[in-house]
Amino acid sequence: MTNFPYEEPEHTPLTGELDLEDRQALRRVAGLSTELSDVTEVEYRALRLERVVLIGVWTDGDEAQAENSLRELALLAETAGSDVLEGMIQRRSKPDPATYIGSGKAAELRDVVISTGADTVICDGELTPSQLRQLEEIVQVKVIDRTALILDIFAQHASSREGKAQVELAQLEYLLPRLRGWGGNLSRQVGGRAAGGVGIGGRGPGETKIELDRRRIRSRMARLRRQIEAMGKARDTKRSRRRNRQVPSVAIAGYTNAGKSSLLNRVTGAGVLVEDALFATLDPTVRRASTPNGRAFTIADTVGFVRHLPHQLVEAFRSTLEEVADADLILHVVDGSDADPEAQIAAVREVLRELGADGVPELVVINKADVADDLSLARLRRHEPHSVVVSARTGEGVTGLLAAIEESLPRGDREVHVLVPYERGDLVARVHDLGEVLSQEHTADGTALHARVPARVAGELEPYVTAHA
Repeated sequence: MTNFPYEEPEHTPLTGELDLEDRQALRRVAGLSTELSDVTEVEYRALRLERVVLIGVWTDGDEAQAENSLRELALLAETAGSDVLEGMIQRRSKPDPATYIGSGKAAELRDVVISTGADTVICDGELTPSQLRQLEEIVQVKVIDRTALILDIFAQHASSREGKAQVELAQLEYLLPRLRGWGGNLSRQVGGRAAGGVGIGGRGPGETKIELDRRRIRSRMARLRRQIEAMGKARDTKRSRRRNRQVPSVAIAGYTNAGKSSLLNRVTGAGVLVEDALFATLDPTVRRASTPNGRAFTIADTVGFVRHLPHQLVEAFRSTLEEVADADLILHVVDGSDADPEAQIAAVREVLRELGADGVPELVVINKADVADDLSLARLRRHEPHSVVVSARTGEGVTGLLAAIEESLPRGDREVHVLVPYERGDLVARVHDLGEVLSQEHTADGTALHARVPARVAGELEPYVTAHA
C-alpha cells in the first residue's frame, strides 16, 4: 500500500472574494495628467479623476462637522480612484450663486491647482450648470461636484444588469440640464444653409446639435425606465411569493461602509463582497436566516446611504430600495467608530422618510464594537435605546442581535393548541418555520404544539386543534 502525503483541500473562493479580486484588478493609473491646457478646447471629455483638490463651503454647523464632511469627500474621491492633494473650506452664509465659492476664493483655488499640479477640482456640494461653467473657466481644469463623484463610484461598482441600468439613468438625469458645448460646436444646425442644403427639406433653422443630443438622452432615459420597470416586476414577484409564504422580512439599511455586507455574511454566510470602501456593494442580496428559536425570516442587504445622497440615485434605485419600505423590520447599521455617528443616523433616516419607510419598525445595530470607543458606544446607547452593539468582524454581540430580531419581528396572528400526527411532520416543520412555538411535547398520538402562527397556517392545522385548559 502506497502512502501519499496529506494535502490541505483547496479553498474555494466565495462570490464576494472573486468580485473583490476583479475590482482591485481594475484601478485607474495614477499620474496621468490632462493633455489640455484649456478644457474649453474639446466638446466632450470622459470623467477621469486623478490628482484632485477638494473645496467645500461651510454654511451651518460647527467647524468639526465641516471638516468631517470634507474628509468624507476625500474618502469618496479615493474610492473613485483619485489622489487627493489638497482640501480647502470656506466659511460663507450661503454658496456664491456665480462661482459657488466667490471670485476671490476661486482665484486662490486656481493658484493651489497650479502649485499642486492637480487636474480636477471636486466641490463638496451640488453645483448648478452656471456655477460649474464659471468656476471651470477660472481654474482652467475639470470641475465636478459631489453628485457627479458619487455617480462615478456607482458606475464603477454596478455589476448586475439592473444596477447598471439604474446608474446610467441617474447619470443621464444629472447630465441633461448640464449638457453644454464648447467653442459653439453644439450650436451648429442640422439642415438649412449651415448644412449646405438647398431646396425642399433643406431650408429653415433646422435642429441644433445640443437639441439633438438632448432628444437622444431623453429617448435613452425613457428606454431605461421601461427596462427598470420590467426588471422591477420580477423583483415584485419574488417579494410577493415570500409574502404568500408568510415569511417575515428584515432589511439591512445604513450609512455606506458601516458594515452592512459584513453583518449579512456573519448572520447568513452569504459570502457577498466586503471591502473597506464607500459604496462597495450596490446590488441587493436576499438570504434566509433563522432566530435562536428556529423562526425563519429573510434578510436583505441594500445600497448604502450618504449625506446629500443624489436625488437622481434615490429615484433610479427606488425599485431596489423598496425592499426597505416593504420590510417587517429595518436593521439600521451604524458605524460606532465614526467621528459623528449621529449625523450618519440622521442622514439615513432622511432617505428612509423619502422612501416612505419611516413607519417600519427599526432596530439600531451599532457595529464595529471591536474598534469603537467605549464612551462613544455608551453615548449612542443612550441616544438610541432600542439598539444592540455588535462586531460583524469578530462576531461579538451577534447572538444578542438575533434574539433582538426575534423579539422585534411581528408575532403570528393566531394562537393554537394542536396535536399533529407523526405522519404530518411537514405541518410541524411549517409551524417552526413560519410561526412561534411556545411549547412542544411528543406524545403517543403525535406532537402536541402550543404556537402562534399566521392565519393561513392556522387553517391547515384546524383538523388537529385540541381542547386546552
